[in-house]
Amino acid sequence: MAAEFEWLRGRGIGRERLGGTLADYLATLGYAVEREEKQEPAETRITARLAKPNPAVPTVGRELSFRLYPTSGGSAIAWTGPTEIPAAERGRFDRLVREIVQHVERTVLTESHATAKVSRPPGVRLPWEGPPPPAVPPA
Repeated sequence: MAAEFEWLRGRGIGRERLGGTLADYLATLGYAVEREEKQEPAETRITARLAKPNPAVPTVGRELSFRLYPTSGGSAIAWTGPTEIPAAERGRFDRLVREIVQHVERTVLTESHATAKVSRPPGVRLPWEGPPPPAVPPA
């Protein structure tokens, strides 16, 4: 099993809808998306493989995978792959990830009439973003 890193949190939106929003956007980028639903534990796994050439997607981003699970106030997306990004592709891959985040955030806000929200949890970093900054002790 790949290492998992919590990536996004949804408030007021279930994992099925959040997963659908993510899968729909990945499909517009040229990915072939596979969804797998599990009941115990309740989760959705999304695997996306680039099916159509897209110059905005770096080589390392040809296959993406995520795990969605319910939380007390909605749902969360865990990043499961890729976990290592070569330094030469890091800038392009970071841009792709930011575009995915921004699209999912805007789509959820628009479709829910601002009753649901998607955001990155504070202090959460994906594996290629480096270790979190050291905590500053209170003075």
